[in-house]
Amino acid sequence: MGREITSVGVVGLGTMGAGIAQIALLAGSEVVGREVGDELNERARGRIEHFLGRAVEKGKLAAAERDAALGRLRTTTEVGELADCDLVIEAIVEELDAKRELFAELDRVCAPDAILATNTSALSVTEIAEATERPERVIGMHFFNPAPLLPLVEIVRTGRSKESAVDAAYAWAERAGKQPVRCNDTPGFIVNRILIPLLNDCVSVLDGAGVSPEDLDKAMTNGAGWPMGPCALIDLIGIDIHVHASEALWGKLGEPRMGPPERLVAMQADGKLGRKSGEGFYRYE
Repeated sequence: MGREITSVGVVGLGTMGAGIAQIALLAGSEVVGREVGDELNERARGRIEHFLGRAVEKGKLAAAERDAALGRLRTTTEVGELADCDLVIEAIVEELDAKRELFAELDRVCAPDAILATNTSALSVTEIAEATERPERVIGMHFFNPAPLLPLVEIVRTGRSKESAVDAAYAWAERAGKQPVRCNDTPGFIVNRILIPLLNDCVSVLDGAGVSPEDLDKAMTNGAGWPMGPCALIDLIGIDIHVHASEALWGKLGEPRMGPPERLVAMQADGKLGRKSGEGFYRYE
């Protein structure tokens, strides 16, 4: 598992997966992206082309670099096409059974020394790894949304992860221009263990103190120095994603502050998911 990472597979090319693929392309890696259908693959390629094109327009990337990056991208609907990748990063739906099924398949088709990483934000990396015959090569690589812009990557080790796999993923993330940190497979890892209950506290203040989302965000950005207000941040993350992560932490730790506030659960039920749906705490065009 000390192999140099030159080729990266990304399974699941939604918002996070496409962003991770973009990072890998700009890092110079050959990238194989896998989605369940050709239309989803084309949508992801279009998304990556769009953001690389924006980088060219802003003078942050040369047109030749954009073209070279896109030339390193190959998409497929077959998991078997990931067989030669040095590192495979999973970014599919946040459901344990689905991830375990995928990792069992990846374990069968990928080389024995390839590293398998999950981008889960709340599920147990250990439980995902247990679906494989080689759990020592399974780690977490938790990117933050939007992945191309936010520098942090949590490199998560389980009790059975080989340090060589952790070190190789850490080194690749650094080469990709990220700021990786090592952590153990504990509920919420580092950031979500702190941030989720803090955001839940903020939402509770809305009703408990009769504060508007606008005033809460204004208070936290101007009084606490937050770069983005809590309501705007939850809208960006996605109300459904935040609720899911809160429920996962609550289930593991049982701390009241971990459980999602009723207001967020109601917003999710109403389809008000934040930026992705056009409405959350705020409305979006």
